[in-house]
Amino acid sequence: MADTAYVPRLRAEYDKNIRGLMTEKFGYANVMQVPRLDKVVLNMGVGDSVNDRKKAETAATELGLIAGQKAIVTYSRVAIATFKLRENQPIGCKVTLRKSHMYEFIDRLVNVALPRVRDFRGLNPKSFDGRGNYSLGIKEHIIFPEIDFDKVSEARGMDITVCTTASSDDEARALLTAFNFPFRQ
Repeated sequence: MADTAYVPRLRAEYDKNIRGLMTEKFGYANVMQVPRLDKVVLNMGVGDSVNDRKKAETAATELGLIAGQKAIVTYSRVAIATFKLRENQPIGCKVTLRKSHMYEFIDRLVNVALPRVRDFRGLNPKSFDGRGNYSLGIKEHIIFPEIDFDKVSEARGMDITVCTTASSDDEARALLTAFNFPFRQ
């Protein structure tokens, strides 16, 4: 076993600087009141997998490459005739990241992937849900460097939800801004 445990760069930054800034700004009485990142959920809907079952599996492997851990395939719960959808058909995939995987992913998202988005003008500051969670959508998953552009058959969109322990949107916005999320002005 190693003597020192690996600490992601953003986690060390949070412990060293961000926690103190948040306490100073919002006047928390206790260290446990300071908001922190809880989890990141990546979701990729593959609606055209109704016709081809392999599309959901390839999407799951690509999402696994992006996240750094295995993605699970999600299945339909009910049948919808207008969409030619039957019960228990694969329709998407998802991954939940926590702890060090989460910090590594957010570091790659903010510093590598988002600057590669075409015509990027910043993240929408109104995409908070009222309870301190932030969601954003990406139109092409090929902005991540883990995906080999030549081997991808089609570009898919994905949803990213960053869950925090903040009780309000203002606290969550201050936390994510401290983590260098590029919000629009």
